[in-house]
Amino acid sequence: MIRAVTVLALAAGVFCSVATAAPPPEQPVYDDQGRLIDTPFAPTATAPRLDATRATAILFREPEVARWLDRYPPKPQTEAKYDSVKRAWTVKAWSGEAGQIVLGTVVDLTGGVTEAWTGPQVAWKMARGYDGAFGGKTLNEPWVWLVLCGAFLLGLADLRRPLSLRNLDLLALLSFSVSLWFFNRGQIFTSVPLVYPPLLYLTARAAWIGFRGRPPRAAAPVWPVWVLAAATVFLAGFRVGLNIETPRSVIDVGYAGVIGGQRILDGEAPYGHMPVQGKLKACGPADAEGEIRERIQVNGRCEASNDRGDTYGPVAYLAYVPAVAAFGWSGKWDSLPAAHATSIFFDLLSLALVALLGLRVGGTRLAATLAFAWAAFPFTLYVLNGNTNDAIMPAFLLGGLLLASSPARRGALAALAGWTKFGALIVAPLWLGHPNGIRSPGRGRFVAGFAAATLAAFAVLLLEPSIPHAARVFAERTLSFQVGRESPFSIWDWGQYHARGIPNLHSVQLVLEGLLVAAAAVLAFVPRGRSMLQLAALTGALLGGFQLVLTHWFYLYLPWFFPFIALAVLAPRAAEPTAEEVPDALAAEG
Repeated sequence: MIRAVTVLALAAGVFCSVATAAPPPEQPVYDDQGRLIDTPFAPTATAPRLDATRATAILFREPEVARWLDRYPPKPQTEAKYDSVKRAWTVKAWSGEAGQIVLGTVVDLTGGVTEAWTGPQVAWKMARGYDGAFGGKTLNEPWVWLVLCGAFLLGLADLRRPLSLRNLDLLALLSFSVSLWFFNRGQIFTSVPLVYPPLLYLTARAAWIGFRGRPPRAAAPVWPVWVLAAATVFLAGFRVGLNIETPRSVIDVGYAGVIGGQRILDGEAPYGHMPVQGKLKACGPADAEGEIRERIQVNGRCEASNDRGDTYGPVAYLAYVPAVAAFGWSGKWDSLPAAHATSIFFDLLSLALVALLGLRVGGTRLAATLAFAWAAFPFTLYVLNGNTNDAIMPAFLLGGLLLASSPARRGALAALAGWTKFGALIVAPLWLGHPNGIRSPGRGRFVAGFAAATLAAFAVLLLEPSIPHAARVFAERTLSFQVGRESPFSIWDWGQYHARGIPNLHSVQLVLEGLLVAAAAVLAFVPRGRSMLQLAALTGALLGGFQLVLTHWFYLYLPWFFPFIALAVLAPRAAEPTAEEVPDALAAEG
């Protein structure tokens, strides 16, 4: 009896212990300090399935990588490192003067390739074709872009003469979309060459119209003025709404403007005072690539870095001061309302100014036509929705054209445009010689206006304790950087890749740059008796020529010359005076 009770007691104890025991863990268990508890189910480090040689071979079999490696010697220097956390291999390859030519990621478990970058994609993330990286995903939707292109063409085309030059001009303006399509897919060696035919054509057309002094013969747009005006209002509202509804679309250019505006409000020049990464203390999370941008800067504030944000002229930062004063800046690369506000302001200002210019040259119809052209052209919206500073420079130039009868104001606005984007300085000789050449009596007033605006713009350097030091930093961070920068986004710098089949055209670029400077100097003297149309057309030709020889070119630069090309090709011939009929206010200068 006692033995039976004992057995029952032991059985009950075993049953209770089993019934009350916790179920075995199904995932790693950690203590209150975040340390992994040594359980049978805790993951343990495993040896990689692949080795460096196999991971490299897998990446090199990728078609894009294999095609690129065919341009180099058969045995590039390679390196493959295993990341035990991500369980993936990072593979790199180098080739002599070309430097690194391949970067890729191979998953160890499956052998799959998740990244394979070659050529310009290795160093330039913007060359990798990220969806919606510029302008936001909505604008880059094919149907949205095509609707804008269709509206632009339908509203401005000469529908009575389908084969007219006007229609060819409009198609040339829209044809940059083909290049952009390839760019968005990371096909840089296809996208870049496609830029040059329409850019060359439009530059030549503007120069031809500028010297002839007559716009091309074309019928008026089919749409009546009120329809063009209504469409412009609708498109302007759509553009602003899209900008507001895309809060995270500010790229580094707009971010730099906000930083520069804040620095000026803080009593510092932007140059040499951008937030940097370096070895400063981190104060924010790492991004998807493990990079921490937010650091405690020398001013004691936690700010997101933008190391090369100080490469523009001082006006590019002064333009952001009002919006930064109104909306502030958190120090982070967040929605940046000050950048949005500045972009919207200069976009609407450019639209208004181009309408006023059209009113001056060709009356109400041309005013409505040019305003609609700005609102419907997809690349002006590309700039607006990227929240860059690329609408600021054309706004100043449009203002200068409207005030062309005043040499001092014309000179001041030319300077403000040039100290926003240095490329605008190429038009200074042309504007100096308007309308009757370099011997015009107004040249002294032009120089005075240019000098006064220059001094006002560079007053930001007075915020620094040492003016000579501030000037040196400005030159190093802007002019020196811009002249010496490398870029895959033009054909002129492809020689840096030292690849078989990729031409080195740097010497050709130097010759063309010399011709451009010579042409700009000649335009200070001829043609004489030029009209408003000629001044606009030649301005567009010089800005187009500047972009033709530019090392770092991008689609955001198209609005620099677009309004002047649009005026040249859309102005009605009957409305434009000849050289002998230039308004008295302009002719009086000669």
